[in-house]
Amino acid sequence: MREGSDDLPRLAAPPPNDLRGPDEVDRALLAHLVADARITNQALAAAVGIAPSTCLARVRSLRERGVIRGYHADVDPAAVGLPLQAMISVRLQSDARDRLGEFTGLVRRLPEVRDVYFVAGEDDYLLHVATAGTGALRDLVARLNAHRDVAGTVTSLIFDHLRPVTGPGS
Repeated sequence: MREGSDDLPRLAAPPPNDLRGPDEVDRALLAHLVADARITNQALAAAVGIAPSTCLARVRSLRERGVIRGYHADVDPAAVGLPLQAMISVRLQSDARDRLGEFTGLVRRLPEVRDVYFVAGEDDYLLHVATAGTGALRDLVARLNAHRDVAGTVTSLIFDHLRPVTGPGS
């Protein structure tokens, strides 16, 4: 099918400053991108049933509106020498509330930390970490607990990490 063909729906991309949520076509694009972020624009357009130029404009709009925050490689920590993964719950001292940004900045720079979650509840943060072994994990937890703003931590080992099956046809 060529662009502008009568058998393709004519769907314009929303303007970049459009604050409304994704429509049905945007959700279809997102589902395909979640399943395979490396899909070509041509293949993505064909999968969703829109013209490649429309697809490109819609994906650009989704990025500009902050719906698509980025693309990344999902690296297996064990394959790069970090076979031990854990979630560390961190509770901060009650007087540390005005220094949350400082603590977040610190943990984001730690090489063992893969993800940082600021959460509600008894704990303030969940840290997804990967280390070379139990000694490295113990050292990391000790460094965290030595920080002036940390009231305590709880470590849970991750035995397996599975992503849900998402995307088209799931």
